Amino acid sequence: MADPAGRPSQKAPLLWAVNAALMWLPVFLAQVVWGVVEGRWTTWPHVAVFAATAVAALAHVLVVPSWRYRVHRWEISDTAVYTRSGWFTQERRIAPISRIQTVDTERGPIDRMLNLATVTVTTASSAGAVRITALDAPVADDVVTRLTAIAGRHHGDAT
Repeated sequence: MADPAGRPSQKAPLLWAVNAALMWLPVFLAQVVWGVVEGRWTTWPHVAVFAATAVAALAHVLVVPSWRYRVHRWEISDTAVYTRSGWFTQERRIAPISRIQTVDTERGPIDRMLNLATVTVTTASSAGAVRITALDAPVADDVVTRLTAIAGRHHGDAT
């Protein structure tokens, strides 16, 4: 089987970089509080922890988003929804159209700023929902419309 052909928006790496940076912000703030409480900023534990945190944060913000962009794919056919996602651990999901229960669109604050959306396809599966992340909002709307139409033509019980 070929890999899914659809890609996230070209703005996806920016979304993932901003989300990663926001995740690291509390860690850096905790280190500042630690330095203030102890009153010493240049002792080796502070410098070592800060350096390690900075290296990890920079890798997460600068490397991971482009890596994720190269991996993430999605596709919809008349019979299934296909996704490939992840960056360290990669996952391929195939959800038969007959198993679709709901199709939802999610747009967080950063998604809205970048005009992006995530489509979540809930199925009767113990593995959970299939998510197509970081789509341009009009593309996400088209995906929802198309999936709803295709699922409406199938007369399965979605269980």
